[in-house]
Amino acid sequence: MDVTSIKNPKFLKKMSVAQMNGLAEDIRSFLIHKLSKTGGHLAPNLGVVELTLALHRVFNSPKDKLIWDVGHQSYVHKILTGRGDNFDTLRQYKGLSGFPKRNESKHDVWETGHSSTSLSAALGMAVARDLKKEHFDVIAIIGDGALTGGMALEALNDIGHQKRDLIIVLNDNEMSIAPNVGALHNMLNRMRSAQKYNRAKEDIEYLMKKIPAFGGKLASVAERVKDRLKYMLVSGVFFEELGITYLGPVDGHNISALIDNLNFAKKRKGPVLIHVLTQKGKGYKPAEMDAVGTWHGPGPYKIESGAFIKPVTSAPSYSKVVNDTLQDLARTDDRIVVITPAMVVGSKLEGFAKEFPDRLFDVGIAEQHAATFAAGLATQNMKPVLSIYSTFMQRAYDQIIHDICRQNLNVFIAVDRAGLVGADGETHQGVFDVGFLRCLPNIVIMMGKDENELRNMVYTAIKYDDGPIAVRYPRGNGLGVSVDEKPSEIPIGKWELLKGGSDICILSFGPLLQVALESAKKLQSEGIQVSVVNARFLKPLDSEMLNKLIARRLPILTLEESALAGGFGSSVMEFYHDHGCNDVAIKCMGIPDRFIEHGSVRELLEELGLTSDHVCTLAKQMLKDRKADGSGRQRVSS
Repeated sequence: MDVTSIKNPKFLKKMSVAQMNGLAEDIRSFLIHKLSKTGGHLAPNLGVVELTLALHRVFNSPKDKLIWDVGHQSYVHKILTGRGDNFDTLRQYKGLSGFPKRNESKHDVWETGHSSTSLSAALGMAVARDLKKEHFDVIAIIGDGALTGGMALEALNDIGHQKRDLIIVLNDNEMSIAPNVGALHNMLNRMRSAQKYNRAKEDIEYLMKKIPAFGGKLASVAERVKDRLKYMLVSGVFFEELGITYLGPVDGHNISALIDNLNFAKKRKGPVLIHVLTQKGKGYKPAEMDAVGTWHGPGPYKIESGAFIKPVTSAPSYSKVVNDTLQDLARTDDRIVVITPAMVVGSKLEGFAKEFPDRLFDVGIAEQHAATFAAGLATQNMKPVLSIYSTFMQRAYDQIIHDICRQNLNVFIAVDRAGLVGADGETHQGVFDVGFLRCLPNIVIMMGKDENELRNMVYTAIKYDDGPIAVRYPRGNGLGVSVDEKPSEIPIGKWELLKGGSDICILSFGPLLQVALESAKKLQSEGIQVSVVNARFLKPLDSEMLNKLIARRLPILTLEESALAGGFGSSVMEFYHDHGCNDVAIKCMGIPDRFIEHGSVRELLEELGLTSDHVCTLAKQMLKDRKADGSGRQRVSS
């Protein structure tokens, strides 16, 4: 079947199971071919083809609400709801989003990108339905990895308490991005082999119905027998103890079994959880054979061989620079331990994990726990490194404030994916951490201009013993600069003058320093002399250098790949204001007050005006305004 011709999922109601199985193969082939060109979340979607077909067969979207947790597995849903003909634009600039988007389709009733939100959202929709006396089904599809998130457990607790009609589909593939860890994962392992309990329970219920005038002591005994069987054959019975009817495990690639269980859950009163077993990457051998998450969200690849199509570069990724430096330092510093919330692979920590398996802690999708766990380690004179994506660090904000910064503990926060990340879009852009971290007492924040400076910053952070310290670094590869064999400490709060100039000064940090240097070169060709400063410490600011700039009355242009509201540029303006200097022109360039959608980093920088051409235009306008003002005075502005 040509899946690009699908306009809505209603046609599934008339298909036989055999026809649906054929469609499943067509969809898999379509995904494998399309994602080989665009990249995207391949393995998660290959694992939910039959499940998605069954969901749309049994339920009526968008009247019935299908809520996809994380959204990594929503591609099949997009195809069935009429978006297959746009898959050439998947995750491309101005194209189809890689996650559910409410403004993209009426079938996307909830937007996701971070895990563990689906159950809370589903309960909210179910309560609204009941209060308004409406009639529709609410179905949350959540992975076993997302179930480790504290928010999911909070929601389960309330769902069991409220007893609303609500269906939870637990998509259990034993993976999130990497293999899952923890006691909940082990519990699900035991439940995967629990078919004996379900068969025994059904047999007892059948026998009880055959007994005349069933009741009294006999009924009580029978219920106790059922309970004992439950505890003998299913270690934990976690969900039923919460008041949620448990069904399964169900083969997630058996469409007939899925339809039967979904129909049964639909008729059942109160919350029901269907435990579905799927194979991540099913139907594409390289993805099936992957054991560590490489195929979770690959870039373009060659279908025949499974080889990835990557730009030719000899430079290591910034994440690997952090891992390698930590690995080197950990050999002589037993205090160093690394904590990651399910991002061993994403943050390139495999080397550290292999050499120091007892000193790397993958806590699963549990960012809040990860932060406070690190704080606890720090109280015992360890040197914990909390390796976490900028976008996921948002989830641990209270713990960073309350447990790390307030107690002034020596936690090193390695902020991966800081800045624009590109194709994953607005839920993953790491552009808010500068604003929400710099307002916190006690913390130091820095970002290197290249891989060598990053290596030195990691060393500096390990040596720093005066409280929390955060090192930001971007997604992708370094510049290819030579890396010092032995790292050195960088004086806290000291910036670096990269180029001197007498007309205007650009303050920047991280990847955009290259834009600043390119802009200075272009302006110099027009006779404009530009100072470029590597403002590598975002907190504390280099007050000595800023005071020198005040004395020179140079116009200041700040350039950052982070949110302008409360960002680095704001901190510079605050400094000038606090020092009573209101006669120097300051302009700030950065991320405007909106969420940034998906596209390549280059395309996004162009859209946002964060390129050398835009910098040159603004710099020349600032100098023109200064010249037009006879006094040479200019108010601080942004």
